[in-house]
Amino acid sequence: MTGGLTASGLERLRAVAEQHVGEVRVPGLVVLVARGDEVHAEALGTLAVRGRPVTRDSIFRIASTTKPITAAATLALVAEGLIGLDEPVDRLLPELAARRVLRRMDGPLDDTVPAMRAVTTRDLLTFTFGFGMVMEMFTSPTPWPVVEAAEALHLSTIGPPNPEVQPDPDTWITNLGTLPLLAQPGERWLYNTGASVLGVLLARATREPFADVLRTRIFEPLGMRDTGFWTSHSDRLATAYRPTPDGLVAWDEPGGTWSRPPAFGDGAGGLVSTVDDLLAFARMLLRGGTPVLSTDAARAMTSDQLTPAQKAHGGLGPDFFVGRSWGFCQAVLDSGAYGWDGGFGSSWLVDPNYDLTVIVLTQRMFETPEPPQVHRDLQATAYAALA
Repeated sequence: MTGGLTASGLERLRAVAEQHVGEVRVPGLVVLVARGDEVHAEALGTLAVRGRPVTRDSIFRIASTTKPITAAATLALVAEGLIGLDEPVDRLLPELAARRVLRRMDGPLDDTVPAMRAVTTRDLLTFTFGFGMVMEMFTSPTPWPVVEAAEALHLSTIGPPNPEVQPDPDTWITNLGTLPLLAQPGERWLYNTGASVLGVLLARATREPFADVLRTRIFEPLGMRDTGFWTSHSDRLATAYRPTPDGLVAWDEPGGTWSRPPAFGDGAGGLVSTVDDLLAFARMLLRGGTPVLSTDAARAMTSDQLTPAQKAHGGLGPDFFVGRSWGFCQAVLDSGAYGWDGGFGSSWLVDPNYDLTVIVLTQRMFETPEPPQVHRDLQATAYAALA
């Protein structure tokens, strides 16, 4: 045993990872487990089916694991005094002022009532500003009018991120502003869109592109050299795959969407990264926020921010809030652990009870809101490796 992780546990970690790697399962993955100063990483498989080997510095699209990073940048700007946590966003986002709210989430777009109050930065961070995803959207026998309208406006906020179709930030927020909210601000948790809006808010607060906000406030201070909205290192970028009944189908190639700057830097799901960059972000939170956030901001980001009334409406499925709640742009478990997964194949879990970080990067898209078995197995094995 060295540094709090047992040798036998780490051997088991590799064995479990190997069980999930294969051309019809996960072509390749990197798993990293860190406790205290000890860091152990395994890189297995290939970047593409029958492609080059995965290495520890391989780059993956992290989809919704982007969200906690967006939250940290938001809290950094709050500390600078550029935005207020409980300030209405109308000053910087007039497109979201004087909102209308649907009487029924699945109802016609013109059947609305006035919003009872303005949207705040806190509402965006907690996903309670009134617009986003609910499971009923995807189980409805007919498309909801608001879903069809969002797709027609190329928001790419209901479903997987798609930088290919999203317009520039000003056009994006203008388009969102033409739609009614699905719920009153502060009423209930709705997934995803709040983090996308935060990217526009931060860009306007600083008068610089959102990518530059992340670079100067998060990436450079933490040494996250390989994290961004695109990468020029396509030789290190894994091919993204979508599972089908007939096997894995390539969804995005290394020279595809994430190999060039997007028009819209999506704070909800647009980043690529590596296990070591995500470890640096985790350690910042575990060490109380230094050098990016204050201790109070790091604590707020990683603690429950929802009221019982907000959670009573449900989340991504009826059991979403069983054993967990929501902090700022990430899940917070009842145990005190926190983190969030990315539907393109990533999971990022931080447990301050054990000073433990578990990061699993693949590029096989999720088939349900819950992470696939490979992520659950590797997290369980990491806990089992604790001395």
